[in-house]
Formats: sequence, C-alpha cells, structure tokens
Amino acid sequence: MMWKKKLKEAAVGFALGAVGGFIMGVTEDPVDRTLSAMTSASQLKPLIDNIRTVGALGLGTLMGASALTIAMTSVVAGVIMAAVVASVFVTTRSCGTIQTNYANLWASAGLAGALGTTLSGATLGFFIETIVNNSGMFGLLSALSIFSILKPPLRFVFNVLWKQGEACCTQGSIVWDKERKEFEISDLEQRERVAVQIEERILTINNGRNTSGTKDMMTWATERKLREKLERKKTEVEEAQIKQQTLQDWIKTVMVKYVDFLAFSGIPMTVVAVVSSLFGLFGYGRHHYAFIALIALVAVIGYLILKSSDLKFWMLIGCMGMLATFVIAMLTVQAGDEVNKVAMNLRAEQQNVNAKSINDRMIDHCSREALKTAIIAAKLCQLCLGATVGGPLVRHGGEGGKVILGAAIVALGLLAGVEVLSPVLGNGGKAGALLGVVGTSGVSVGAVAAMTGQCSSWPRTLGAIAGLIIGTLATDKLHIVMIGIQVIVAYIFAMNNAF
Repeated sequence: MMWKKKLKEAAVGFALGAVGGFIMGVTEDPVDRTLSAMTSASQLKPLIDNIRTVGALGLGTLMGASALTIAMTSVVAGVIMAAVVASVFVTTRSCGTIQTNYANLWASAGLAGALGTTLSGATLGFFIETIVNNSGMFGLLSALSIFSILKPPLRFVFNVLWKQGEACCTQGSIVWDKERKEFEISDLEQRERVAVQIEERILTINNGRNTSGTKDMMTWATERKLREKLERKKTEVEEAQIKQQTLQDWIKTVMVKYVDFLAFSGIPMTVVAVVSSLFGLFGYGRHHYAFIALIALVAVIGYLILKSSDLKFWMLIGCMGMLATFVIAMLTVQAGDEVNKVAMNLRAEQQNVNAKSINDRMIDHCSREALKTAIIAAKLCQLCLGATVGGPLVRHGGEGGKVILGAAIVALGLLAGVEVLSPVLGNGGKAGALLGVVGTSGVSVGAVAAMTGQCSSWPRTLGAIAGLIIGTLATDKLHIVMIGIQVIVAYIFAMNNAF
C-alpha cells in the first residue's frame, strides 16, 4: 500500500509539472515566428536606417532597454490589476458573509492580472514599433527617457489613489458592523430570556409550586444549544474577518512592492541606454574608450545598488536589467565584428571584397542580433517575473494544483486570442502581447517550483521536476540549453521571497 501511495503522489506531481512545462514550451514557437517576421528585410529597415545614427552599441542598449521595459511594465500592470480586483473582492466581501470563496477570488484576480499583462504588453509593443517607424532611434530614446522620468511621480499618484480607494471602500466595514450589532442583539436577547426564565423559576420555587423538572431541563438544553450556536457563528465570523484582513494586508504589500518596482527598476538600464546612444549620436560609438566608459558606468551603478544595506526587489531586478542591456549591446557589437573578421579573412586570401557590401552586411547583422537578443532577454525576464508571482501565490494560498492549471488554461486562451488578433496588433503589438502570455506561463512554472519546495513527499517533488522538463521538451524545438536556463532561473525567482 505504501508504494501505491508514493506512486500516486509521483504521478500527480508529474502531471502538474508536465502542465507547467507544456505551457512554458508552447509559447516558444509563436515567439520564434514573431521574431522571424520582425527580422525580415522590410521590418528591419527602420533599424538599419537608424543604426548609423546611434551605432551598434546604442542600438543594442536601446533595443534591450525597450524590450525589458515592455516586459517589466506589463508584469507590473498585470499585478496591479490583479491586486485591485482582489482588494475589491475582499473589501466588498461579494463571496458571502462568513465563508469566503477564495477560489473565486484567486480566479478573478488571476484572470485580471493575465489580461492586464497581455493588453499592456501589446499596447507598449505597438507604441514602440510606431515610434521607431516614425521617429527613429532618437524618438525611441526620447520616449524611453520621458517614461523613466514620469514613473516616480506616477508612483506617488497611484499610492494616493490607492489610499483614497481604501477609504472609499467602506462596504466591508459596514457589513462587519452590521454583523457585530446582530450578534450583540442576539446575545442580549438570549441573556434577557434566560434571566426571565431564572426569575420565573425562582418565583415558582418561592410559591411552593411543583414544576416539571423534565420541562426545565429541555428549556436549559435548548438555551445552551442556542448559546453554543451563537458563539460558534461569532467565532467563524471573527476568523473570517482576521483572514480577510490578513489577505488585504498582503495584497497591499504586493501592490506597494510592484509599484516601487515599476517606478525605479527601469532607471539603471535607461541611463545605460542614454549614455551609449549619446556616444553613438556624437560618432564615438566604435571607439574603445566608449566601451570602457560604459563598463565603468555599469560597474558603478551596480556597485551602488548592491551595496545598499536594504536591498529591495526593484534594486535587484533593476541591476539585472541593466546588466542584460549591457550584454545585449555587447552581442550587437560582436555581431558586426564577426562580419568584419570574415571580410578581413577574405581580403587576406586576396579576394575582391566590396567595402560598401561589408558595411551593409555588418549593419544588417547587428540589427538582427540586437532585436533577437532583446526579445530573448525580455522573454526570460517575463518568465522570471511571472514565477515571482506564482511562487508566493502558492505559498500564501496553498492551492498549487489550481494555480498551475488555472494559469496554464488562461495562458492558452490568451495565446489563441493573440493569434486571432495578430493582424490588428502588428508585429510589435503581437510581440508585446506574447511576452504577456509568457509571463502568465511563468506563473504556472513558479507555482510548480513552489509546490515542489513545499511538498514533503520526495516522489511528488521528483515527479514534478521530471514532468516540468519533459513537458517543455515535448512542445519545444529541443532548445535544451535555453530550456535549462529558463527552468533554473524560474525556480530561483519562484523560491525567492520578494515580499
């Protein structure tokens, strides 16, 4: 019997892990197809035209910062939407007076978060594509800078609105006050009724009358049952109130953390993008001291962030985003250097090589590499941020299976919707929307990670890990290295207590 129980636990873990792996792998092909469409000759033309303005270094940092901004902002938008829906759900207590249907709460909040993430990603992707096509890299640099400057004031405005919303949502307190008064009235009525019965009993004894002891016992038993029922109901309501208040406090904590994340995390990578773009604008993008200055800037900002005695969530992600932006810029420059090396080898072999053709190939290769690496980095960022939501959700809610299945179903629905609306969204909007879908799949993967971390059963833990890997491989194009990176990083972020 023991081995049957372990086998069942392993099968359940494997099934849930396979669902998380499947939904993570099923997003690979749409993203790859969208990336292929975005790197076609016609779609690359705006980047090719503008790389001469900011240089390969500037193009890499701008593409990286823009893609990561879409990923981070869309996740925060989704979390805020989910927090608002959950807060309203808890405050208005629409699920009932005593028994709160937390399944409906999590389902409503999760759906709102997924839709918010996808819609905001599609909107930002569409705007960035429009800006690049119409205003070039200078327009993108200006938009990115303005957005980064406006986010801290928007944080202040949002916090004020949140407090006002909490003050206006008084329905929950009215319900609690009403129930409290009802309990007080019921308690007072019973006390008065018992007091009257006691007085009647005393009077009958003083008058020397014979009364039925059986009737008195039945009366006292009835009153005792009423008292127990009243006390039990009062305890249930108090426990529900405490639980909902705890949940409301946690929602507020999550919201505050993510609003801070939205306000400040993009500043380091925006600074790197602005500095590298300015080097390119003034014609110094290819000089060695531009690289040295950029490396020094990244090192100084990273040191100042990481040395903080109170390292916050936004600081960590902001530092990682800045490093990712720098890596994308380096890969972009390296792509051009590879073409240059090939041309030098051909010249060494005394082959006739056209200088203009080499320059065109370098620009084309740099543009493709900048866009490709930026999308890949944004996808990984989105997956990890989704895992940071799925992990704590399971640890606080405890319904790992429901979170895994729910996030997977929502992700599939969103993926189908994005495919249907792709002609309207355009390549930029579709890419941003797909990043939102990746974030939703990350919630499922994070839930798998949290479930394995909480589970005390080794068969279920090993089954979940095996299911996650096999489920991903079954749907992906055998990108084993990329899958390994995604799984490991998602696990790290899911198990990290960001709140």
